[in-house]
Amino acid sequence: MTEAATPRDSSTTLDIDIVVPCHNEQGTLAAHVRRLHHFCRTSLQHTWRITIADNASTDDTARIADDLAAMLPEVHAVHLPLKGRGRALKAVWAASPAAVLVYVDEDLSTDLAALEPLVAPLLSGHSDMAIGTRLAGSSRVVRGGKREFISRSYNLLLRSTMGVSFSDAQCGFKAITRQAAEHLLPLCEDDAWFFDTELLVLAEHAGLRIHEVPVDWVDDVDSSVHIASTATEDLKGMWRVSRGLATGRIPIAPVYDAIGRQPFTTPHVGIVGQLLRFGTIGVLSTVAFAVLYALFRPAIGAQTADFLALLVTAIGNTALNRRFTFGVRGRAGAGVHQVQGLVVFGIAWAITAGSLVLLHATTPGASHGAEVLVLTGANLVATLVRFVLFKAWVFRTRRRPVLVRPAATPAAPSTPVSADERPVLEERAG
Repeated sequence: MTEAATPRDSSTTLDIDIVVPCHNEQGTLAAHVRRLHHFCRTSLQHTWRITIADNASTDDTARIADDLAAMLPEVHAVHLPLKGRGRALKAVWAASPAAVLVYVDEDLSTDLAALEPLVAPLLSGHSDMAIGTRLAGSSRVVRGGKREFISRSYNLLLRSTMGVSFSDAQCGFKAITRQAAEHLLPLCEDDAWFFDTELLVLAEHAGLRIHEVPVDWVDDVDSSVHIASTATEDLKGMWRVSRGLATGRIPIAPVYDAIGRQPFTTPHVGIVGQLLRFGTIGVLSTVAFAVLYALFRPAIGAQTADFLALLVTAIGNTALNRRFTFGVRGRAGAGVHQVQGLVVFGIAWAITAGSLVLLHATTPGASHGAEVLVLTGANLVATLVRFVLFKAWVFRTRRRPVLVRPAATPAAPSTPVSADERPVLEERAG
């Protein structure tokens, strides 16, 4: 039996603040908080407290939270007037004095044995964030096929389109250092379910180190999460954050300069991932073009509206592909890339326009259906050409030459070098 690690007095520095966001959880809150409290008392070797973050409950949750705070040492209750998991976490984490800020789902679906491995790399300074992952090979997960498919699809979409490498954005078992939280929380706009995904995306793009812990996880069959509405809000959030990072509206560079792990190398993205991101951005650009054309057309005519809509979307398309498809960071070279992107856009436009000219020259009475067919084929060719030019010309990887500095030839050793010592000396010489 592990000896109880009783929390030290309140004058001692607080290591961990474990936040439990809850909304209308009167049926389970008492049992789950007691279970969490018992685990912390018997298993944690750090100073800790549990903060119940009641966000706008309309049942008896608030009273139960206050009763638990009165009865159990190191349990606190906070009441927020507005609903939202993200809002609750931002409020409690921003006010907490703890070195490491943790969040666990109220249902405690994640086995608490993973709590110590979650916080250890943050307390040691090795990492800036830590997440539980249900998608690691060694994780043990019990949940239905529908939720499994949705979770894997969502995380694949995140990795394919947003330039991130973490495996599980949605597991309700995360931790962050107070220093990282102070920099990132002001940049997070979402107040609901997308909050922790947004936090993770910003953290990785700021060059912070994210530690992943395989967890044992059992699905809560009584979960109140509405999958359809949550998925819709997640997609909206992905678009907002992608656009903010690409345009510089989200000032992530100062975070990298202040606490990023430098030098930061964007995770390598294979050709399949680049094609997926390029295609996704292409779809978004097409939708944006249609909206802009509809807005411009009544005021300035078809041809001018077409040109302006194409120009705006071409600039946006280049910026998004620069950042997410090909992983180019910073403002250096952005202007040159935009000029090159417009050249690529002109080539692609010439391919589609030229296909119509060729069709009408060879078949003067071509039908509308024939035009659509030719344009469709030309657009496919133009898209392929744009991708190749982006990859091989605009955003090609430029390898810096390796400078070999001359060094004095070391004196020959006075004694023979053994076979065991030779690799060490060769490594030092290199």
